[in-house]
Amino acid sequence: MTDYAPPQGDIPILHVDHEILVVDKPAGLLSVPGKGPELADCLIARLQTAFPTVLLVHRLDRDTSGVMVFALTPHAQRHLGLQFEKRQVKKTYLARLAGRLEPRTGTVDLPLIVDWPNRPLQKVCHETGKPAQTGWRVQRASDTESRVQLMPRTGRSHQLRVHMLALGHPILGDPLYAPDTAAAYPRMMLHAQELRLRHPDGGEGVRFRAPAPF
Repeated sequence: MTDYAPPQGDIPILHVDHEILVVDKPAGLLSVPGKGPELADCLIARLQTAFPTVLLVHRLDRDTSGVMVFALTPHAQRHLGLQFEKRQVKKTYLARLAGRLEPRTGTVDLPLIVDWPNRPLQKVCHETGKPAQTGWRVQRASDTESRVQLMPRTGRSHQLRVHMLALGHPILGDPLYAPDTAAAYPRMMLHAQELRLRHPDGGEGVRFRAPAPF
């Protein structure tokens, strides 16, 4: 893990109402506090200053940017938590990968588990791994790079990063799984572009988007 130097500045708010808060998390900022005072600065702590009742529903990796939903009431937290647990939330990410990913669409179905000697890294393991599936759709590609949409059907830790690495096309700028590319990019090229879920008040389908900054 590199030294923690989170970005400063305001957190872009995409939506807020009486039940939920949706923001565009910047890359480089932890979703929740890490262990130790040097990792206390995080997204939820910053949001608490303006929204004291904010509650965690899901996380994004420190180096991933994009759409995150928070609950503002215990009811909303339960409602949204169940949607994530039952895999009813539809997530779309944008990533830039090393090399040309072929075919243009497909699915990775590889079980994942923590790589204990090398934590926090995860790895593919067919014996003890938990099921993990990721769909992909190539938007454009050259011999050196592919721009793809990724649609995780499960929510394992580092799932997109490990699945792309397993395909031989790691996410560019990833300090953990493609460290040889990290120096050439200002950040990891992974962004949570869209969340589709049911609103806790009434169950209506809603969609939140944040364009990728790369």
